[in-house]
Amino acid sequence: MSVPIESLVSFSNVGVTRWWQRSIFASQTAYVTLALLLLLVVMHFASPYFFTEGNMQNVAKNFSFIAIATLGITFVIITGGIDLSVGSMMCFSAMVTSMVMSGLSTPGMPGASLFVHLAADDKTVLANVPGLILVISILAGLVAALIVGLINGFCIAMLGLSPFVTTLGMLSIVRGLAYVISNGRGSFPGGPDAEYFYMLTSGDVGGIPAPFIYLMILALVMAVVLHHTAFGRHVFALGGNEHAAELTGIPVVRVKIQVYVICALAAGLQGIIISGWLGSAPANMATSYELNVIAAAVIGGANLAGGIGGPLGAIVGCVLLEVIRNGLVLAQVNSYWQQTLVGVIIILAVLVDRIRSRMI
Repeated sequence: MSVPIESLVSFSNVGVTRWWQRSIFASQTAYVTLALLLLLVVMHFASPYFFTEGNMQNVAKNFSFIAIATLGITFVIITGGIDLSVGSMMCFSAMVTSMVMSGLSTPGMPGASLFVHLAADDKTVLANVPGLILVISILAGLVAALIVGLINGFCIAMLGLSPFVTTLGMLSIVRGLAYVISNGRGSFPGGPDAEYFYMLTSGDVGGIPAPFIYLMILALVMAVVLHHTAFGRHVFALGGNEHAAELTGIPVVRVKIQVYVICALAAGLQGIIISGWLGSAPANMATSYELNVIAAAVIGGANLAGGIGGPLGAIVGCVLLEVIRNGLVLAQVNSYWQQTLVGVIIILAVLVDRIRSRMI
């Protein structure tokens, strides 16, 4: 009588997945979240002021000032690309919005003639419609971001240029344009809708900062898009293997252009919000912000090689950076140490991810 081989040999290790290889623990985001929770506990005992209502509002508002742009650049990083122009894009979009708002309200403002060519009667009509100037100004800033995103996407997807080199060049171009249109003096949102502008960008709803509310809405939209739409699947496919994605019929060129447009629009919106918080759009606004944005995305689990990333990781990375900055301020430590700690955290995050990958 023959005995089935299955009864003689037992493969107890086949199909067994260890707990750290399952669910959320299979991602770098989980370990960064645990590190964030540990840091919050440390800050609770280190400073009695950390968990006060006012400080929590500051933390929520401040990390939101880079988190929206981080959501945008995460799309690009998932495809295996990079965008170094986000900081300059924040400044340029904010400046266009501010100058259009002032130009539509007050003829003769510096640089207004570059964007506004309306007769006095037309401007009076616009001013008599509450919120119309605000809508036009914000749309102008976002259109400026859209154009930059299209140029980045076209050069990278159609011309085959390196994302690093292309966006590095765009960083300089857009920052230079910001100085040109403002003569290096910056711009201030003005006119009858200025109050609405500040309310939308730096106000709060029930004690919750408006930028934080926008961030949560956009993060939810991003999660749905990435995980429940064909576009989201295409984005991950590009990051996994672009050549294989092309062979399966995915429109690689179109998806690449779209992710750079999304990144630019997110940066533009971020810049508009920051200008409301600052009360102006200075020509040096958001200088080097691209480093913080990329750092937050990478710390949160986005892989620069592509194929991995999401809104939760982006937000966790931003919160971690802001908690560190806030903690240094409360501890009265020199703020220049922040950049040093950010660099250390980036290296540790990559190291932990490498160790975790080898254990799987």
